[in-house]
Amino acid sequence: MLIINIVGILLIALIIWWFWLYRPKEAVFEQDKMTILVENGIYQPSRIKIHVNQATRLQFIRKDASPCAETLVFPELEISETLPLNRPKSIALPALPAGVYHFHCQMQMYCGELHVE
Repeated sequence: MLIINIVGILLIALIIWWFWLYRPKEAVFEQDKMTILVENGIYQPSRIKIHVNQATRLQFIRKDASPCAETLVFPELEISETLPLNRPKSIALPALPAGVYHFHCQMQMYCGELHVE
């Protein structure tokens, strides 16, 4: 009985870490453009750091055939784009003030963050 309780507590801890505490590494934008893969239910990288007040071009490549992955939305920037399957799509972002800008698919299942510093 003790082993079952310990395993249950470990599984609960794993679920809490995975869904609420885990943060992927932040990729720093330092080139003319950055490529983001849309694959296996995630954006990779999903956290991107860019410089404040600098126009940026992000390139998305959708490898996931799921209809949810087809649309990319930056709600704060009022940008919505359709991503073609297995072809790069370049998204131009204006110079942005400091802050965190979220991007996601149309159903908000694929999520990412743009950190402007």
